[in-house]
Amino acid sequence: MGIKPLGPVSNLEEHVRPDWWRKIFNSIYLKTDADVVDNQNITRNEVDLFSAMLRLSPEDKILDLCCGQGRHSLELARRGFKGVEGLDRSHYLIQKAKAHARKEGLSLKFREGDARRLPYPPDTFDAVMILGNSFGYFETVQDDLRVLKEIFRVLKPWGRFIIDVTDGAYLREHFQPRSWEWIDKNLLVCRERSLALDGQRLISREVVTHVEKGVIVDQFYAERLYTHESLYELLKAAGFSDITSHGELTSDSQRNHDLGMMERRIVVTTVVRKDWTPLKKRKRSVVKNVTVILGDPTKPDCTKPCCIFDDDDLYTIDQLKEALRDLKGFRFTYLCSHDTLIQDLIKKEAKIDIVFNLCDEGFLNVAKRELHIPALLEMLNIPYTGSNPQCLAFCHDKSLVRGIAKEMGIPVPEAVFIKPEDSTFELYFDFPVIAKPNFGDSSFGITQRSVTYSPEELTNAISEIRERFGYDKPILVEEFLTGKDVSVGIIGNPPESYTVLPIIEEDYSSLPGGLPRICGYEAKWLPDSPYWGIRSVRAELPEEVERTIVEWCLKLFERLECRDYARFDWRLDAKGNPKLLEVNPNPGWCWDGHMAKMAAIAGMSYADMLEAILKTAEARVYTHKDEKVPKGITLA
Repeated sequence: MGIKPLGPVSNLEEHVRPDWWRKIFNSIYLKTDADVVDNQNITRNEVDLFSAMLRLSPEDKILDLCCGQGRHSLELARRGFKGVEGLDRSHYLIQKAKAHARKEGLSLKFREGDARRLPYPPDTFDAVMILGNSFGYFETVQDDLRVLKEIFRVLKPWGRFIIDVTDGAYLREHFQPRSWEWIDKNLLVCRERSLALDGQRLISREVVTHVEKGVIVDQFYAERLYTHESLYELLKAAGFSDITSHGELTSDSQRNHDLGMMERRIVVTTVVRKDWTPLKKRKRSVVKNVTVILGDPTKPDCTKPCCIFDDDDLYTIDQLKEALRDLKGFRFTYLCSHDTLIQDLIKKEAKIDIVFNLCDEGFLNVAKRELHIPALLEMLNIPYTGSNPQCLAFCHDKSLVRGIAKEMGIPVPEAVFIKPEDSTFELYFDFPVIAKPNFGDSSFGITQRSVTYSPEELTNAISEIRERFGYDKPILVEEFLTGKDVSVGIIGNPPESYTVLPIIEEDYSSLPGGLPRICGYEAKWLPDSPYWGIRSVRAELPEEVERTIVEWCLKLFERLECRDYARFDWRLDAKGNPKLLEVNPNPGWCWDGHMAKMAAIAGMSYADMLEAILKTAEARVYTHKDEKVPKGITLA
């Protein structure tokens, strides 16, 4: 289905979002701009030209910044350049780049990140490139200056930088106010353009129409118009020397209709003249003392089948300890006695560099008290991994998260909220439905009988949750979605430095017919159940659905103030539309859990995943204390 376009607008600039660049670089972009950005001949010619200008050597460490789908970095790797890395803000384009690299067997790295806070230490690269007019997207010149200062920081002394941006002076006089063109037999693109009120940015509107689906895109964006002179001044302000202009570059497009910002570009190279950044004192590289807080195995836990820690739980803890033993630069101690936890932390406070908070059972193994652990750590002023008390409180309440998601325009299943004292209620949507505790972790209270097809079955399901599980809090009754059951994992802290792990879906093919397709209590806790054989596999989703889900996850991560890592559970309806089920800050960390499965698909070991979470928290804590040197992480 198409979308409803805005129709005529009198002022394009009023409709440009400050963060327009978050959404625009997707599969449609690759089609509308394919005449340049997906043309191998153009890419090869540009790499010939730019590598000569930078005097690149195969041994150089090169950063292709704002790399998009990696066309230049991939071409360099094909030519034998060994130290190439690409970074871009677009999850979709980075995943495309990684897929191309895997398909061709090329050895280079791609990661998501914000160019204003590069996740690299000082003096890392011999050369940095910003190519294909990938500069000037932010709302202020100060943001563009931050990008250049970050490039200066990560370049080695005598490192080289090349930037290729639209020729602002030319475009200011020659832009096309209106144009249209057929991209292929199905897509028609109409464009409007105007100068911003201050004359410093070109505002564009792009409407893409599909012959069968109607209007599929109606988007606005703005790009700063740099001239030779203004770019020179900005580079100089960022600290660069030997600034050399190489004239103008034109695009050799075969379509050659509306080239927009790519019609004529400025190419400038420059050099970094600086001293090597002083090495941090040895004290910064000493072994860090990490205290791991876990659930208390001596106390009951009502979420577990026998309400106690069994051999599987103890084995899981041993797997954790074995994985952490392999991590270099850390010394781990463990706290699991909740009766003495406060006193133990006070005694050890001076010797703790950071707490690895893995107590997802909650204080005294009470799920509702999961937030008590970070609250205690904050009162003692001890840094810790994972989300803060407020986030944990929000996300423990499924109905509250639903309301926040709906306010953000993120779809959720239809539902009714049943309070403990309610003896009757009214459904305003059809069966089948699923009944679940509004407050609960680890699929507590959700069994095959939770999916119901009649009022009688629903009444029985609610009774089972209350009586068998002893749950006396509100219950959610949601429409039961019959499409794919998917999970998204994020490690990092958007928008600065993060990685979206491969999306997984539950494979229900081993489940006997007639049983509802859910990953509930039986799948996680009962080995004799037919649900025990459910597997998690890499999700196969349409590109647009995957892009949309990831975009919503990132928005929820920031809105709910998740930190360091989180998991988001979704279900598709019968038509393939995704709807949010729940948000899991501090999700399960066990060796065979969903996060570990996603990490394994990404090529990360269990130890790698734990280290990534720990280093993410370290980077966050350090950056919060010292804003001078933004930090990031390196993931496998």
